[in-house]
Amino acid sequence: MAELTTTKLNPESHLLLDQPLLRLPVELSRKNFKLAAVHVEHDKKLLLAALKTTANDSLSGKKDPAATLESLDGMINRMKNLKRKMEGYHDEEMVTHRQTKQRLEHLHNLYQIPSLADVKYDEWSRIRLNRLLVDYLLRNGYGESARALAKEKNIEDLVDLDVFVECHRVEECLRRGSAQEALAWCFEHRELTRKTNNRLEFELRLQQFIELRRKGRLLEARQHAQKFISSNIENNNLEVHRAAGLLAYSPLTRAEPYRSMYSPSRWDFLAALFRKTHHELFSLPTRPLLHIALSAGLSALKTPSCHSKYASSSANASSTTTTVCPICSTELNELARSLRHVQHNKSSVEHDSIVLPNGRVYGRDRLLEMSAKVGMEAGRVKDPTTCEVFDVSQIRKVYIS
Repeated sequence: MAELTTTKLNPESHLLLDQPLLRLPVELSRKNFKLAAVHVEHDKKLLLAALKTTANDSLSGKKDPAATLESLDGMINRMKNLKRKMEGYHDEEMVTHRQTKQRLEHLHNLYQIPSLADVKYDEWSRIRLNRLLVDYLLRNGYGESARALAKEKNIEDLVDLDVFVECHRVEECLRRGSAQEALAWCFEHRELTRKTNNRLEFELRLQQFIELRRKGRLLEARQHAQKFISSNIENNNLEVHRAAGLLAYSPLTRAEPYRSMYSPSRWDFLAALFRKTHHELFSLPTRPLLHIALSAGLSALKTPSCHSKYASSSANASSTTTTVCPICSTELNELARSLRHVQHNKSSVEHDSIVLPNGRVYGRDRLLEMSAKVGMEAGRVKDPTTCEVFDVSQIRKVYIS
């Protein structure tokens, strides 16, 4: 009975990590619906106005039959274009529905597994691990590798390839100094971002103004500011006034904040802001899911000594100890640095525990044995962590209270 209790699978705890698996398709469906509704409403207004004008002009004799037919042909072409757009949205919706179905089946399979010892749980866990690896590759810009892995493992419907590839493409364009792609993205998603008072579009327009000023095109810079920047003074009062002040300072100025505004590092700031906006819009975690999964396990293993200046031999060349602690490893040490220490309700110590003058506790027999192995003379012991040497008479017996 004890074994069954410890190996019983709790699906709810597993699903905490898999929330984005279903959340993103829902957000994509919502985006498609809103964009389709915007196009329908826009074309509806234009068509009704054009139809009313054409009908009135035809009845009043202001237009001859040829002009009336031309107007009707224009309306028909507009409706055909709208139909093509709706077909595109429908195709995207069908893909989203297929992915949602596959993901629901994947999660449903977890509820059919009774125990952690079941071989089906190993298979399900491997699929999730592959998903986490694909997510990590996509977030770090390895789109082709991520696509190849997803195809090889047949999990293309369980990962969000196109969403992350598009995000990385726009982000890289910003790092190269081009804002057009990000502005096009903002225009496409304006209806979704408007309610959140997002600053991305304003910052992009401000950067365009800065680039015009950098090139000495003052007239164009002023026109650009009047069209795109001045209208945002209510929400961005300080930035608008700084933009105005920029007209009086050359790109070579050392005065702040204008020197920072001219700095090329602003493109990195815009790339990070775009990534943050993109992930918030689609309810995506800012950290890779692989890091989140690792953090849960690392937190359970972390102790105060893991980030001590007297770390194990993996970080301290003078230490005489060796370790297999994942927290102390080069690969995971930095990832675990911000995690909280684990709280142990029970601890185990050696029966002959002693304390050294520096406050570190060891087992007496093992400490003497290790000191002899490293060549310490009789009556002397060496702290295996700090490499300090003490006389045996300085050690004190400790007791658990």
